[in-house]
Amino acid sequence: MFRIDRRNLLAGAASIPLTAITPIAFAKTGFSPDLRLRPTVHTGAERWSLRDRMSHYAVPGVAIAVVRAGRVEALQGFGTRISGMNAEIDADTLFSVGSVSKLTSAALCLRLAASGILDLDGDVNGYLKRWRVPAGSRGDDRAVTLRMLLSHTGGFNVHGFADYAPGVPLPTLVQTLKGEPPAMNKALARIDPAGSRSRYSGGGYMVIQAVIEDATGERFDAVAKRLLFGPLGMQRSRFEAAPVQDIGNIAHAHNRDGEPAALPRGWQSFPELAASGLWTTAGDLARMIVALGASYRGRGRFIPQELAVDMMTAVTPGFNGLGPRLAGEGMARIFHHAGANDSYKAYVEGNLASGDGLVVLTNGERGDVLGDEIRNAVSDAYHWPGDWSVALPAVTPVASLLDSYVGTYHRRPDQDPLITGFLDTGFSADTIEIVSANDGLSIKSKGRDRKLVPIDSSDFVMPDGYIPAATLMFRFARAADQKVSHLRAIAGADVLVFDKA
Repeated sequence: MFRIDRRNLLAGAASIPLTAITPIAFAKTGFSPDLRLRPTVHTGAERWSLRDRMSHYAVPGVAIAVVRAGRVEALQGFGTRISGMNAEIDADTLFSVGSVSKLTSAALCLRLAASGILDLDGDVNGYLKRWRVPAGSRGDDRAVTLRMLLSHTGGFNVHGFADYAPGVPLPTLVQTLKGEPPAMNKALARIDPAGSRSRYSGGGYMVIQAVIEDATGERFDAVAKRLLFGPLGMQRSRFEAAPVQDIGNIAHAHNRDGEPAALPRGWQSFPELAASGLWTTAGDLARMIVALGASYRGRGRFIPQELAVDMMTAVTPGFNGLGPRLAGEGMARIFHHAGANDSYKAYVEGNLASGDGLVVLTNGERGDVLGDEIRNAVSDAYHWPGDWSVALPAVTPVASLLDSYVGTYHRRPDQDPLITGFLDTGFSADTIEIVSANDGLSIKSKGRDRKLVPIDSSDFVMPDGYIPAATLMFRFARAADQKVSHLRAIAGADVLVFDKA
C-alpha cells in the first residue's frame, strides 16, 4: 500500500491533513471481497472484480483514491502504464485527465477572485488584451462574465477539442480562440444570448485561460503552480500540452482494444490547457477534492467559505456551479466532474456534507464505463447516500405495448430552458426514432442507434447515455385511447418533450 507524507495541504492554514493510507478499502491484489463492481443499470446479480472488468474493457491501468470525512483513506494503482509491459501504476503515476482540468482551472480562477485580481461578474473584455469576445448573433453585445464561463452559461460554441498526435504542430492560445491552423476547432463564437442557456463549452474555458494570463501577465501553468499546485502539495501536477518523453512514470495512451496509441511517444498532446491540458495523479487530485470540500464546510482556507459555497451552487438554467457539476440533495449533495480525452478517462467527486470523495484515473478508451462501475462499488461498500442505480424489473412490457411506442418523435418547439436545463443542449436532437429491436426498443438519433432498457411499463433508460450523476430516462405518455402522444426525456429535474408524429 502506498503512503503519503503526513502534512497539511495549505502552508500556514487550518489543518486538512492527509492521513497515512490504510488498507481498509483495497488489497494489494485488487479490490477486497466487499468491493465488487457493477453497472448502474442492473438486475442485482452483476458483481465483478476490478481485474475482470479492466480486462473486459481493455483498460491497462487504473489509479484510485478514496476520501472519507475529508481525509484520503485509500490510494492505489492497478495494472500497467504500458500494455504488455511490467510497468506498475503507483501513487505517483501521471495521467491526462481531460475535462477534470476545468474543475482545476475553476479552482485557480476562484483563488484569483479571492485575492481581488479577478471579478467574477465583470465583463471579461475588461481583462482581455490579445483577443476580444465577439458580438453575438444579431449584434448581441451583452457582457460575458467569468461566472457565466465557469458555469457554461456564456453562450459559446466549441464543446470540446480533438487530441493532437505526437509531433504535429500545436496551436497557440490565440490560434485556438480564433480557430486558426494548426488549431483543429472552429473559431470561438457566441451562439446563445449570454446567461440564457446551459451549453457545455470547452471553448469558454479557453477564454478563462486568456483572462488569467492577461490579468496576471504570467503563463497559465506558472499561475497554477504558484497558487494551486504549490499550496496544495500537488507535486507532480502540471498544465502542459504534453509532458516530455523522459518524464518517467506516466500512463501511456491506449485505444479501445487496449493497444498502445499515440506512438511513438505514447501520449497525445492537449494544448487547450484550461479545458483539457492537466496532467496529474490520483493523490494530487484527492488533495484538491479535500481542500475544496473543507473550504465549503468552513474548515479550510484554500478558498474563503463564502466563495466556496458560491462555487458549489448551481447556476440556472444548468446543473453546473462555478466549475463543478452538482447533483443529489441533502446528505447526498456532491460536486463532481468527468474527463474524457481519446485514450484517458477520469472522474472526481466530493460529498459536500460528509467530506467523502473519489478519484478514478484510467489510461484506456473505455475507462469511462469502467469508472462508473468502480464508483458504484465504492458507493456500495461505504453506503454512500443518493444511489444513482436503476434496478431492472423481472418482467418486460408485452409486445403490444412496446409496439405502441414505435414511431418518429419531434422535439417540441420553444421549451423553457429553465425546465429543459442541461437537456436543452446536452440532448440536442430535433428528431428521434423509436424502433423495435431484439424483442425490445432502441432509439435512433443523429446517426446513432442505442438500446433502451425498460424499468417499468412506460419508463425506459439508455444504459450507455452519459448524463452526469443521473440516468437518462425516456417516459412514454399513453392516453385513455391507448395512443401515445409524446415522450419525455428526463435527467434528474431536467425534462425535454418530444411529440409523436
